[in-house]
Amino acid sequence: MQKESTIVLSASQYAPHKLVTDEIQSAINKLDAIGGGHLVLTGGQFFVSSLAFCSNLHFTVESDASLFFTDDRSTYPILYTRWEGHEQSMYRACLYADHVENLTLDGGGVIDGNGSDWWIEFRAKHKKVDHARPYLLSIEHSKRVRISQLKFTNSPAWTLHPYDCDDVVIDGVSVKNPADSPNTDGCDPESCRNLRIVNSEFNVGDDCIAIKAGTEDAYQPIACDGVVIANCNMLHGHGGVVIGSEMSGDVKNIAITNCTFIDTDRGIRFKTRRGRGGAIDNILINNIIMNNVLCPVVMNLYYFCGEKGKEKLVWDKNPYPVSEITPSIKHIRISNVNAEHVRSCAGIIYGLPEMPIEDVHITSSSFYLDQDAEPATPAMFADAPELTKKGFFMENTKNCELSDLLVVGSDEAPLFHDKANEKLVKNL
Repeated sequence: MQKESTIVLSASQYAPHKLVTDEIQSAINKLDAIGGGHLVLTGGQFFVSSLAFCSNLHFTVESDASLFFTDDRSTYPILYTRWEGHEQSMYRACLYADHVENLTLDGGGVIDGNGSDWWIEFRAKHKKVDHARPYLLSIEHSKRVRISQLKFTNSPAWTLHPYDCDDVVIDGVSVKNPADSPNTDGCDPESCRNLRIVNSEFNVGDDCIAIKAGTEDAYQPIACDGVVIANCNMLHGHGGVVIGSEMSGDVKNIAITNCTFIDTDRGIRFKTRRGRGGAIDNILINNIIMNNVLCPVVMNLYYFCGEKGKEKLVWDKNPYPVSEITPSIKHIRISNVNAEHVRSCAGIIYGLPEMPIEDVHITSSSFYLDQDAEPATPAMFADAPELTKKGFFMENTKNCELSDLLVVGSDEAPLFHDKANEKLVKNL
């Protein structure tokens, strides 16, 4: 077996704050020319712009090293790819790969996106910019990717973005972005297959993990199929684990287990709307600890944020004809959830009159409602009520069942349900 070729670069060989993008990219290209190899970065901070990976690359940022990305827009290539589910022009990700195989990123070092100036620009112009902000790491149309033992921080936008990838493992990483940093999701697997996120920590300014599959505007509605999320800590975010809102290509066969959600606005959150189509199907969630969350379980087919979100099609509570643009949620199993200091309600499950949320079972779980919380909106849809000390709110459901639940601190009956629901509550 041929020995792996290795190149070692030390930050000490470069002047402080010297942009060394070309030096690192040259090393990657040299390894690519010989069929791959191992690039090791060590000994301090590397000041860089966007880097592009190749196949058969083992890229190590050692624990004494970091990558610090410039905010000089002129140094970032422009490409056309998916941003929030649809195709548009954007700055290439700080770390980027396209159509590669056998890529490993590891080492224990820090990947710092230096996002503050990008966030300031976003807030000032509210997205009225020529190109979307870069992801911190985007791996697209690739196979056999391993990302482990790295610390990602200060991402300009979404942090980790595997898109249309097969066989991805994200293991033992940490993602930390300021609580007020806009759209800095921790990890957004989009239209991927066979993906695992394990043993990792997320503390971010938006959703911790958000599983997506494109919008109605995407040129190709590819499903996200076969995702495992296990043994992860969500320390702050808008949602702990989220499906949607971009899910025109279906999200199915997902397992979420043995995780903690602390200070996330929502816990488990499904969000989509008419016009996007797509199905959320066959989801298993168990052994989840939550503390100080707004609402532990949200399933919302009227989600109104983003482009086209204010159209009548989205907010109208009257039934519409079922078609390819009708979204659905079905076959969901949630068990062994323990949620304390719930600030709004235990759960909201809100389907469409023409497409009820179907076959959801929530069992063997406990919800302790915060007695001092102020009323707040548990989910984002038109005319949503502000609630506190409430149990479950259910509207437009079919064959759904809540059983063996403990709801403590509700100021009235813990379940609100529509009359069409065939199975109600057992041992609540």
